[in-house]
Amino acid sequence: MENRKVGVEESVFTKPISMNVATVETVEKVNTDVSQAQGGSFVSISMPPPPSEADSQSISDEMKSYEPFRTRPGTFHRQLSNFSGNPLEIEHDAQFPAPETLPVERYLDALEGPELETLKPAEETVLPKDKKWPFLLRFPISSFGICLGVGSQAIMWKALASAPSTQYLHVSPLINLIIWLVVVFLVLIVSSTYILKIIFYFEAVRREYHHPVRVNFFFAPWIAFLFLCLGLPPLISKTLPPFIWYILMAPFLCLELRIYGDWMSGGDRRLSKIANPSNHLAIVGNFVGALLGATMKLKEGPIFFFAVGLAHYTVLFVTLYQRLPTTEALPRDLHPVFFLFVAAPSVASMAWAEITGSFGYGSQIPYFIAMFLYFSLVVRANFFRGFKFSLAWWAYTFPMTGAAIATMKYTDIAPSPLTKALTLILCAVATLTVSALLVTTVIHAFVLQCLFPNDMAIAISNKRPKTRRWTRKLVWNDDNIIEQYLKFSDAPTKNVVEVDPKLFKGIPTSHVEKK
Repeated sequence: MENRKVGVEESVFTKPISMNVATVETVEKVNTDVSQAQGGSFVSISMPPPPSEADSQSISDEMKSYEPFRTRPGTFHRQLSNFSGNPLEIEHDAQFPAPETLPVERYLDALEGPELETLKPAEETVLPKDKKWPFLLRFPISSFGICLGVGSQAIMWKALASAPSTQYLHVSPLINLIIWLVVVFLVLIVSSTYILKIIFYFEAVRREYHHPVRVNFFFAPWIAFLFLCLGLPPLISKTLPPFIWYILMAPFLCLELRIYGDWMSGGDRRLSKIANPSNHLAIVGNFVGALLGATMKLKEGPIFFFAVGLAHYTVLFVTLYQRLPTTEALPRDLHPVFFLFVAAPSVASMAWAEITGSFGYGSQIPYFIAMFLYFSLVVRANFFRGFKFSLAWWAYTFPMTGAAIATMKYTDIAPSPLTKALTLILCAVATLTVSALLVTTVIHAFVLQCLFPNDMAIAISNKRPKTRRWTRKLVWNDDNIIEQYLKFSDAPTKNVVEVDPKLFKGIPTSHVEKK
């Protein structure tokens, strides 16, 4: 009889259960009574103290800080309307007001660094700076650059195994198959993660779309799918149905109608104001799509996208070369994206060769342009050193691989020891670069856990930082001051002759440099 009681007591009092304060007091009272009944041989349980009101309030405040970015069923329709550019007047939640749409000037004024993702010191944010955000909020659209780099390698190794000029290497098609499967895995992981971000934090995605640099990366997922089609191993299938091309190119057409329209509309998003090497991502998809369509023996579609890409690439190329005097120099951490200059002409040469059926003069012209840009960047090695690792480094990979594949195609029509050696060198450099970056990315993501810091680019506030009155006047009149200085200065004899004092009205004389 005594053993049966002890078994019941152990089964009741040793099983972990959820209790509040009243339950704890009741258990302690019963525990005392049972202990007295058995001669004090019963071992009492220790219950954890209930959370304090301060801890509960801290957890609640942390959850509320992310609430404006969290997608709720009642506001998803409004957020989707704002994303498309046609906001709806829907009653908002009074407790969690919807974040306001930011003009492009706020992104340019508040951010700096690679891809404009670093917050300037004086700026305020709508999300906490001192806490680590949820992973989905920290996962940027630029992560698809990894898929582009590895996906281009699958295309290159497929070409190495089948190109006439590289048959002496005896490259196995299994390499293409293995890399292609890795690309499929990466595309699935990155795509599914970003789809979750769309579902749970749609406001963050909308802010990325309005970001002057990040918007170009919305082409990257579809370019990655085109790479999967171009790099499809012959061991799996040698042909693809044409309807896949139409499905993949439809998003390109929709994005281009919106973004290219903003470039030439003359508004805040005109190309002369937001021109950046990352804009090449909005161009190169046309040539990749034309290349895939031509391999499927399509006619009008590939030529259409090739023509659209060629027209806008010419405009972008001139705009980036002839930067306006008032445009700030690109930050040092953004220098890797200069290699995107090489991507468009490399792919364009291959696309036109596939459309016309030969690597003729129309293909050789963009190819030689790509080679000149490639080597003009290589000889400036110091231009790409001295900054920390970031996702912007993946901008090296896709253009390098594209130049290697284009050189392989050129070698097919002009075989020589020089062109064959150039093909091997470019392929080796591209492979080593992708391998090194892939290993570095894995280390930063899983070992150091610093690959995805808080994404300040989506957390900026519409409130401008407070500045002194004379500082604001100096900034407003900055262009006029420079103009007056250049007009009235005489460098060989004097530093400054005389400047119109009206320009410095309201500025303390202690802040005006005297020569």
